[in-house]
Amino acid sequence: MDEVRELVATFLAHTKVRFVPPTEAEAAALDQVLIRAWEEARAQWPGVVLPAGPFVLHLAERLPEANPHGPIAPLLARMSLAELYLACACLQGLASAQEAFERNYLARLPEKLRGLKQPEGIIDDVCQITRVKLLVATPESAPRIGEYTGRGALLNWVLVTAGRIATRLRAAEKPAPEQDAEELLKALPGQGIDPELDVMKRRHHAEFRQALREASSTLSADERHLLRLHFADRLSTYELASLFRVNQSTISRWLKSARQRVYEETRSRLKARLGLSTLGFKSFLAFVDSQLDLSLSQLLEDKGTETPPAGTPPEDG
Repeated sequence: MDEVRELVATFLAHTKVRFVPPTEAEAAALDQVLIRAWEEARAQWPGVVLPAGPFVLHLAERLPEANPHGPIAPLLARMSLAELYLACACLQGLASAQEAFERNYLARLPEKLRGLKQPEGIIDDVCQITRVKLLVATPESAPRIGEYTGRGALLNWVLVTAGRIATRLRAAEKPAPEQDAEELLKALPGQGIDPELDVMKRRHHAEFRQALREASSTLSADERHLLRLHFADRLSTYELASLFRVNQSTISRWLKSARQRVYEETRSRLKARLGLSTLGFKSFLAFVDSQLDLSLSQLLEDKGTETPPAGTPPEDG
């Protein structure tokens, strides 16, 4: 009975609902239900070896809300146990599980996305980003495959995730220069922080807007792609490193290089156009420097230009 108590105790300790403690007979019956669920799920993925303990814990955390006095077996029967088993194994970092997930789900995404009339040009990007979002851990969060609750088919859940990513990418392909500029200016500090700079901002509003837009257009297609993934799609440097198959320091260097290019080009254009005194230009330039990252983020988020072929990184220089 110790083994029974251990497995059932693990399950009951991690459910959202605090079920009424079972009798010895009820605990034994629940133990058999859990073991059978594990064995049947494992049989669906013979190459994926996941112990019963982690699977039962994973299952308990995703059990739907229920009457604490009600039976548990019917709740389990409504969940996609085999797919929860695979998702749990992926979350545990098992290579065999991730390979099975790639083969049985991610490999089917292109066809599904075409069936939903998604543009051919973004399908590879969507699939790559979906893979990273679902399978790659970051210092801030576990892989998002852990958000799958088993209430519905895993393929449908993956497709919903990919569809949201596709929507963002399609929005990013539509350039809207004037809207870009307005969003950028909204992101700048409000009135009264520095009266002299407030005057400069108002007086040189159009010049700054145009200089930043032109500076952004000097980026290569690969650099724009990288920045858009980072700002619009919120991929971290860890996720980008996995996507481009390089280390995180390389991604950080690419991002820093792209930002620096925008800054240098903006500065060059403003210097040629404004005709300020040296002191006045330096003051305005310090303001531009302090706000460049925020402004660039606003410029790229949900906006952008053409998307280059997926998986094409900037030159590593």
